[in-house]
Amino acid sequence: MASPILYAVAALIIALICGLAPVFMGIKDDKERLKLLTGIAAGIIIASAMLVVIPEGYELAMTDEPGADDALAGSVALVILEVGHGGINATEGIEEIEALIGGHGADHEEEEGHEGHGHESGASLSDSIGAVIEEVENGDINATNGIEEIEDLISTHGHAKESHDEHASGLLMGGAIMAGFLLMFILEGSGIGHAVHEEHHDHEHSHGHGHVHHAAAGGLLVLGLTMHAATDGLAVGAAAATGDLAITATVLLAVLIHKGPAAFSLGVFSTHERSDRKDSIRDVVIFSLATPVMIMLAYYALSDLDTYLIGLAMLFSAGTFLYVATVDTLPDIHNPEDGKKALMHVIIGVVILVALLFVADSLDLGHSH
Repeated sequence: MASPILYAVAALIIALICGLAPVFMGIKDDKERLKLLTGIAAGIIIASAMLVVIPEGYELAMTDEPGADDALAGSVALVILEVGHGGINATEGIEEIEALIGGHGADHEEEEGHEGHGHESGASLSDSIGAVIEEVENGDINATNGIEEIEDLISTHGHAKESHDEHASGLLMGGAIMAGFLLMFILEGSGIGHAVHEEHHDHEHSHGHGHVHHAAAGGLLVLGLTMHAATDGLAVGAAAATGDLAITATVLLAVLIHKGPAAFSLGVFSTHERSDRKDSIRDVVIFSLATPVMIMLAYYALSDLDTYLIGLAMLFSAGTFLYVATVDTLPDIHNPEDGKKALMHVIIGVVILVALLFVADSLDLGHSH
């Protein structure tokens, strides 16, 4: 798999080129072309969220990495199956299970004073099985009953785990998507927006010219764009942490295509808002660094965490994707003059990503765990 450094460098180069071009080359803001690029990028982001990020995040969030008890349950179940098929007798089965848990004498002495069976007191699966084996050795129950009790423990462990995981995963997955969406919603509602091209056009429409200087508003917009760029980096970093090149490439593509118009808009906006070119360069550089820095941080932070946490991070990013893509395009789609054109741009973006996914699938580049 490619190094996350390459993803970070790609994001940095795209943002710097697109953002600094208006600052140094005096490129003017082509409103119609920018709307075209923004609409297509929004379609790609929506399709990426719906077809890649959310399904992959769901799969990862539902991944149940086996712990010590799960591995033990599987091994003990095989011994019980062998007893059931007559390969070994119950006594031999108890001896093999005892060997699997590595002995039980010292570990279970404290359970002797418990009423009934010690394995019902909430101990680990290993401790509970050890308690049953101790009952067999003490003559309280025979080996056949011991095998039956251990089989019940394995079954109860599996059902309890399934029930807990389904409930927790559902809440966490939905909450992760909602958290990403609400984060962007709250930032936008607090004035820390990301739709810099809309802000720029509003200024031009209101004032009749492009040179308006609102330092505070400009700073908030740069902050909003930078925070959004950081969530883009989280999506790429989380995808890279899965170790799946196809998924990472798809998410990176969506981020890069969206980043171009966003960086260009910021460059145009900043040249109008800032009286000093150095300030415009600073705005673009801060914005450009946010995504690659977050890619690296997310990759190295998530790589050492449980798989389901990587999935939740991807779902959180999907929530931000959905918000940004819809907010970027809804104002234009509801515009009676060019709403159909804006809708077509979004559909083109969706078609582009779907086509790329089909190509990747035909080339056997699909993901697998």
